[in-house]
Amino acid sequence: MILGTGIDLIEAARIRASHEKFGERFLQRILRPAEIACCISHKDPAPFLAARFAAKGAVSKAFGTGIGAQLGWQDMEVGRKESGEPFVILHDGGQKLLQERGGRIVHLSLSHTEGHATAMAILEG
Repeated sequence: MILGTGIDLIEAARIRASHEKFGERFLQRILRPAEIACCISHKDPAPFLAARFAAKGAVSKAFGTGIGAQLGWQDMEVGRKESGEPFVILHDGGQKLLQERGGRIVHLSLSHTEGHATAMAILEG
């Protein structure tokens, strides 16, 4: 059963500007170490950073909370299977919300171009 859905769209230029202005501090605020390593391994990390930013926004919308007190940036992580398929790893507040909502899994789809990144999340019970 679908318990919630979320979608988010972000401009890569916005994330690029934040990364250039705040550097590592910005990355560590919104991403976990494995996500940072994955994104900065690309020649232009901005679209990949933006995709993860959008993913976390979409997941927070699927839970119905947005990003804040119940679900923070570090409570969610985007992993990648060998096939390249993204998946969601929930930590701390994310795990707590999953249990409270009666969820079983969060499905995730990402897409990005040079200019935009989008993500869709489905919370399944």
